Amino acid sequence: MTAPTTRTPQGPSWLTRNVKVLCGVSFLQDAASELLYPILPIFLTVTLGAPPAVVGAIEGLAEGAASLTKVAAGRLADRFARRPLIATGYGLAAVGKLLVALATVWPLVLVARVVDRLGKGMRGAPRDALLVDGVPNGQRGRVFGLHRAADTAGAVVGPLTGLALYEGLDHRLRPLFWVAVIPAVASVALVAAVRDPARGGVDEAKAVRTPWRSLPRPYWRVLAALTAFNLINFPDALLLLCAHELGLSTAGVVAAYAVYNLAYAALSYPAGALSDRLSRPLVFATGLAFFAVGYLGLGLIHAHAPWLVFVVLPLYGGFAACTDGVGKAWISTLVPDRQQGTAQGLYQGATGAAILLAGLWAGLAWGADGHVPLLASGAAALALAAALPLLRRSRQVSE
Repeated sequence: MTAPTTRTPQGPSWLTRNVKVLCGVSFLQDAASELLYPILPIFLTVTLGAPPAVVGAIEGLAEGAASLTKVAAGRLADRFARRPLIATGYGLAAVGKLLVALATVWPLVLVARVVDRLGKGMRGAPRDALLVDGVPNGQRGRVFGLHRAADTAGAVVGPLTGLALYEGLDHRLRPLFWVAVIPAVASVALVAAVRDPARGGVDEAKAVRTPWRSLPRPYWRVLAALTAFNLINFPDALLLLCAHELGLSTAGVVAAYAVYNLAYAALSYPAGALSDRLSRPLVFATGLAFFAVGYLGLGLIHAHAPWLVFVVLPLYGGFAACTDGVGKAWISTLVPDRQQGTAQGLYQGATGAAILLAGLWAGLAWGADGHVPLLASGAAALALAAALPLLRRSRQVSE
């Protein structure tokens, strides 16, 4: 039996110590990651001379390389202590940022992004399993919603900090990469405050070694649907490249990305809480509608009106808010606690592999302005949004 997580005497029962600490860890790491993310496509194409296809390939390959790690880390999280896995993951992310700062050719950026994403793969499932430890199914949307809000708040602070430094450092990009290493290292140090409750004895440890086929059938249906969607969900780096190609300056791209993340952060907790009260498939489908608005909007904007990016990207933020944390909460309610790591790892690994394929095909089909893959993905998302609520009959496991 899973030991209950220690809770503070005040505040909601779902707001455990681990939820608070891991929100802080994710805030710091995302501040570091998103300080660089909006300028990385520009750094690759302008400074290092890489073509747009390389941008999509780097992001897709980085996510794909992380996919197997996510699956393996999920299995390990059900058998061993989770905190060391989390610390290793955040440590690798810090190393990846250091490598970006040192890069003078785009292949080193590829290595750096793969190391960074391997870290993400290593920490994701163990962290998400600890987030819901001791939290009832009916409150998990709030947990993941708050975590995504904290994580994405870092994605607001990071780009704005980067923008201020970019202007203050005479439009030089490379110093920003060195600044990003600082919060990345701080996030690794904060992991020490995470509590990793002892779990069961030898018999239970053996029980979690069950094969994937033992996961409930509703889990596989949901996994298949969400993986299929991610085949059209190419990396956001390509969206930022599109914004730059429409005429936004480097500072404009960073500002637009910060506005997107502000909408994402503001909507994440309400979307998660709403998914606890309503159907999670319905909330996720609403996110897909926002996705379609974002992709179709970017695909239809003309170069003479780049300001419309500041209208479209906040709407696109509603997609991330209604799907990221909600998807994890949905998955967490379909399996027993002893299989949380395995289920989350397989989900994150499968969707990461799908993003790999999406990044590759979108990068190759990008052309002059990317409108073809943007319009195709936006239309496909609308169709899936209409079909997804049919999965609302997927049953939760008993608490």
